[in-house]
Amino acid sequence: MHSNIALPEEFLATIAEILPPTLNMEDFVAACQRPLRKSIRVNTLKISVDSFVQRAQEKGWSLEPVPWCDTGFWIEADESVVPLGNTAEHMAGLFYIQEASSMMPVSALFTDAQDEFNAVLDMAAAPGSKTTQIAALMNNQGVLVANEFSASRVKVLHANIERCGIRNAALSNFDGRVFGGWLPEQFDAVLIDAPCSGEGTIRKDADAMKNWSKASVLSIAETQKDLIESAFQALKPGGVLVYSTCTLSTEENQQVCWHLKNTYGDAVQFERLDNLFSEADKAITAEGFLHIFPQVYDCEGFFVARIRKLAAVEAPAVQKRLGKFPFEKASHKVTADITRQLQEALGITLPVASSVWLRDNDVWLFPDALEPMLGELRFSRMGIKIAEAHKKGYRWQHQVATTLATGNETQSVQLTTAEAREWYMGRDVRPESQSGQGEVIVCYGNDVIGLGKWVGNRVKNGLPRELVRDKNLF
Repeated sequence: MHSNIALPEEFLATIAEILPPTLNMEDFVAACQRPLRKSIRVNTLKISVDSFVQRAQEKGWSLEPVPWCDTGFWIEADESVVPLGNTAEHMAGLFYIQEASSMMPVSALFTDAQDEFNAVLDMAAAPGSKTTQIAALMNNQGVLVANEFSASRVKVLHANIERCGIRNAALSNFDGRVFGGWLPEQFDAVLIDAPCSGEGTIRKDADAMKNWSKASVLSIAETQKDLIESAFQALKPGGVLVYSTCTLSTEENQQVCWHLKNTYGDAVQFERLDNLFSEADKAITAEGFLHIFPQVYDCEGFFVARIRKLAAVEAPAVQKRLGKFPFEKASHKVTADITRQLQEALGITLPVASSVWLRDNDVWLFPDALEPMLGELRFSRMGIKIAEAHKKGYRWQHQVATTLATGNETQSVQLTTAEAREWYMGRDVRPESQSGQGEVIVCYGNDVIGLGKWVGNRVKNGLPRELVRDKNLF
């Protein structure tokens, strides 16, 4: 597909200088010209890997495990009629279409079972592949701060978080360089999948190298050094930082990590990734980083480093002007009333380690682990909106169903395939010979797909606008 891609001569000369002796340029160029294998990651917040594999077999999908991610698979599927992104399983959040190599940074972050992460920062989060992977490994516990600098991409990030049933995330929209000063030593773990020159993405984007220059690489590297310093300052002593890029230049990779080491000395410890997966040694550097050329594992070019913070470091002083926090924590009486009404209406129980917060007539559920940060940083969205208060009680919201329901609740309705298609297109549905009152959990097969409201024999559609699809459905 990309046999006619243009690789700048200066870029090829740079690669020739850094290519390990076990690899050769012919294989590198050939790999760059091959299209990527499609890969997906199972969302274990919604379904187990074993159950997903069984579903894939029933659908005729061929899966091959990704060695560095227990929930990742390369997939072969007939997409001539329905693209994977429009399948019922994808829209229900059972899997995420994610490039295989991009699963590696999160796997590296969670590689030590002794690490307990109650507060995690994903510093450059959109569109959400790594954020949703982290949330699944956290099992929706603690708090996951998902930051995205580009305001236009925050909407996509939120849609993916919503689709995947995540309730422990707090979204922010800042330059990542602010975190060291605004939230110093707040996080048990930080992932910085840094903005980069994208040299490794040529197999996915034939134009990735169109505007490449050595000068731009060096300029981006300076930004990356600022970001990794901020990430390290935001990390608690004893915590883990994973730095990754989808590029190949040593200036944006090894040299950025060494900049951190040279800046903070013995507080920085590189942790080797030799044992992250079988044959990781094929891409390991002297420091124990993974520097992955596309021909090695037949994936994108990528870089991953795991770094431990051994001691506190000084963070920059900042002056904060946050303004009045618009939420108020609900009283025990109000929380008890909401808990009771939710149980009576939908058979759903609020999770532990979370609290109800109010803003005007809106009712939100925040993870308790977020509370220490509420007066320190302005978030664009926190936790999940569970209800809107009105005179006769509460009007429950979509995420109550997709993040808290199991599908076994009595107040639920099963849709046929035709009805589920209508539902995902934002239309009301009329389940045959059924009627009811109030809100109802909407299911398709074994999956909770939303929340509706009975109006006689019609279920009024409650799907958020950003999740509505209009064609080529399952």
